[in-house]
Amino acid sequence: MKSVAAPSPLPPSAEAIDVAEPDGDDALVRSGSLPEYVYAQLRQDIFDMRLLPGDQITETEIAAYFKVSRTPVRQALQRLQNDGLMQGYVRGGWEIVPIDFKRFSDLYEMRKLIETHAVRRLCAQAGDQSVLAGLRASWCVPEQARELDGPKAAQLDEVFHQTLVRAAGNQEMADTFDRLTDRIRIVRRLDFLYGDCLHSTYEEHAAILDCIAAGDADAAQQIMGEHIDGSHAEVNQITLHRLHSARATATTKPPAYVSVRVRRSF
Repeated sequence: MKSVAAPSPLPPSAEAIDVAEPDGDDALVRSGSLPEYVYAQLRQDIFDMRLLPGDQITETEIAAYFKVSRTPVRQALQRLQNDGLMQGYVRGGWEIVPIDFKRFSDLYEMRKLIETHAVRRLCAQAGDQSVLAGLRASWCVPEQARELDGPKAAQLDEVFHQTLVRAAGNQEMADTFDRLTDRIRIVRRLDFLYGDCLHSTYEEHAAILDCIAAGDADAAQQIMGEHIDGSHAEVNQITLHRLHSARATATTKPPAYVSVRVRRSF
């Protein structure tokens, strides 16, 4: 899973002076660039489900909240739009991309193509044993040692899949997969929050690792394909009500810069 590197504090410049710490959020870290800082905070709000699909925000509200000009805010929002997380409309208004089942179906189809190809390559290469050993230490564990916290398990799941794709040795494919992972992260986390997938994920990950270690490409591809299809089926069960329930489950609240909530039905 890609993560934003821990940034250094803003230098004492005119740009830095223009920023005020949001109330009650001492844990926030700042990068050396205002657009990067605003981008990182908005992106994390999306992934933590403080911002939900359909929420509307404006450049003016965000600029006022972070006490910056609209220029770095616009740059951050445009970058989120390139990530497939935000879409702009008129007069400085932006919306968290609503759930589009066709789009997610396309993304899961691409995910399946990449990951089944990756495990076949790993079987042919007999796998990087140090990489596989690290994954086995996390996933081939007794039930009482499994991570039961939904968001933490979701992060471990992302690392598992990204590690396998990177170990296959195709950097362009790995970079594409990282971008794809960003786009499906919200619904993928809901799969873990709502629950039935956690123990089956451990079992399926262990089976995939066993197949790679044995060099059984056909079995590895079959299990990986079924694993991804199961996750995709769960995505198709997501409704806006479940998104709001997920926010309540995570004890998160909408950020102060969200003034309009759009309620959609799917």
